[in-house]
Amino acid sequence: MRITLSISTLASAAIAAMLSMPAALLAQSEEVTFHKDIEPILQRSCQSCHRDGGAGPMPLVTYEQVAPYAGLIEYKTGLRDRAGAMPPWYMEKNIGIQDYKDDPSLSDEELAAISTWARSGTPKGDIADAPEPLVFDDSIKWRAGEPDLVVVMDDITKLAGTADWWGEIPSAPTGLTEDRYVKSVEVIEVNDVPSAGTGRETVGGRYIFHHMIWATAQVDENGERVPGLSIPWPVHEVGRNADIFDQDAGRLLKANSWIVSDSVHLHSNGVDTVGHLEVGFRFHDKDYKPKYQNAFIGLGNGVDISIQGNKKDQELHAYTVLEQHTKVITFEPHLHAPGERMCLEAIWGYTIETLSCVGYDHNWVRGYPYAEDAAPLLPKGTILHIVGYMNNTESNPNVPDSRNWQGSGNRSVTNMFIDLGIRVTMTDEQFYEAMEERRQSLNLGPNDHVIGCPLCGAPLVAPVADADDSTQTAASDDD
Repeated sequence: MRITLSISTLASAAIAAMLSMPAALLAQSEEVTFHKDIEPILQRSCQSCHRDGGAGPMPLVTYEQVAPYAGLIEYKTGLRDRAGAMPPWYMEKNIGIQDYKDDPSLSDEELAAISTWARSGTPKGDIADAPEPLVFDDSIKWRAGEPDLVVVMDDITKLAGTADWWGEIPSAPTGLTEDRYVKSVEVIEVNDVPSAGTGRETVGGRYIFHHMIWATAQVDENGERVPGLSIPWPVHEVGRNADIFDQDAGRLLKANSWIVSDSVHLHSNGVDTVGHLEVGFRFHDKDYKPKYQNAFIGLGNGVDISIQGNKKDQELHAYTVLEQHTKVITFEPHLHAPGERMCLEAIWGYTIETLSCVGYDHNWVRGYPYAEDAAPLLPKGTILHIVGYMNNTESNPNVPDSRNWQGSGNRSVTNMFIDLGIRVTMTDEQFYEAMEERRQSLNLGPNDHVIGCPLCGAPLVAPVADADDSTQTAASDDD
């Protein structure tokens, strides 16, 4: 059968299609102006760094400050989930879980608005459309909120042009006189480099600390660690955001403990620099007791990494089997200079499901905290699998000589391949309870599926009856 449409019919269909277009897309046909469209985006996702006194290389507050950089802003935001993108948040939006805490990334509509504004002469618009200016308190340097306790480490000097350094730095007492559970921890570098930076494109920019692997422990009168409990904390890395623990799994900071580290990596930023780290702890209430146990699950490969020269899209793989029911709180890829991307998969039964894929920027090592109703709830026996994608070619600016083979190592130009994310374990009862809460919160039915919770949409999972109950039931059936 042949169907013929008249011109008037096609015109009517076109008009109907326009009327059904989302309002956000229709709005793009109107003039995009700085005060009405661009300034709100900058306030939400850019100005915390790009302002006088901020860490960004230029302020992006007033029209006069922003307009000259319109093309650069279009380019950097358009990178979206690859190294160099601004804001520095590299979660890929076309795969896996999409709900995260403190997500500053831009929507498709916001990216389209920036591009339209940059390409249409950067119109200023009506000042009456401008949002109220943000007021920043530069005495507050902590993104997660003002800490209840700040521990200041000793100053370290790194001279311009000197080689990378690894080693142990002096321990520092917390001064805490009672045990407290911690709800967030944040490590920042304070140094004497002006906020405008060094003018040198090094890994880490203006900073000298690449990372610090650290723990808290008891120390004797000679400054030696007392054998016994040593509590690990999330690794500090350059550009890292704060670590906020699950609300039901605060981490214990014991009284009279010290911050200890025997693995600090320093690199030159191009100028003589004196700097130190400050560790800020925020506490739960004194009567707080954790519901879940923190899990220290190793997931990575630092042994047989082999990266060929002049080749991109090379893959690394690592696996681990979950021995207990597990809730994944954050995903945190850690690669080195050749690293471009990492994906996290969960393998349960016959199901292989991608939880998250993240671009990687060695200047901004990010932890990605899942929103409460999106954090993966994985049954014991699940296999966690990470895949790393490496680019050892001239197109990767972090690689000094792409002809070289690369293996594993501590240097920024060699390789690491780890997921440093935070996880907690659950008992059977807690796991069933968490899944039921997820079902209720998301209004899930038996045919619905939620990424990262393979049993959430299944019929209610219940413990198997014990042997005595089974015997009694069988006997009753025979009566």
